[in-house]
Amino acid sequence: MARYDELTTKNIVPFLQDIFERRGGEEYLGEPVTMAEHMLQGAKLAEDGGQDEEIIVAALLHDIGHFTSEFGMFTMDDTEDRHHEDAGAEILERFLPSVVTDCVRYHVEAKRYLCATKPEYFNRLSEASVHSLNLQGGPMNADEVAAFEKNPNLKAIIKVRYLDEAGKKADMETPPFSHYAPMVQRLVDAHCK
Repeated sequence: MARYDELTTKNIVPFLQDIFERRGGEEYLGEPVTMAEHMLQGAKLAEDGGQDEEIIVAALLHDIGHFTSEFGMFTMDDTEDRHHEDAGAEILERFLPSVVTDCVRYHVEAKRYLCATKPEYFNRLSEASVHSLNLQGGPMNADEVAAFEKNPNLKAIIKVRYLDEAGKKADMETPPFSHYAPMVQRLVDAHCK
């Protein structure tokens, strides 16, 4: 399989599918789903909800940085954030539109934003999400909220954040990555033409 520096518009989708197939069975932060199940659930919920392909693909790939990060997987024993969102966005930004990469890059910030602006959102968070929230800086302060609200892709980022929290159901049926591969490739082709 290609290394990061060998990725092209022709091999990025097989590269991502290979990651899902090889590493998707890994535990997802103590949740009742694997990493692949979590991301596939987000994509399925987006697809079933009639979302645009950009949102479906962003939900599918939002946590890809857990696999690509040289810093490894988050664990409940961590005392520092591993910035998986940045690792994932850096791999994808050459190939996908900014709305997708912003959803990947800022889905952690969206959690901080929602906890600051919608306090009831905190009640949706799992134990692992609360732990990572604390490592990621906790709820945003007023200046951070104001800056975050200037992102032109804010609505899409928030949609993906809600899909992220929803994609943690044990035994939910989802299609495999191959179901979404043509959709990912369409976005790559449109972005890179």
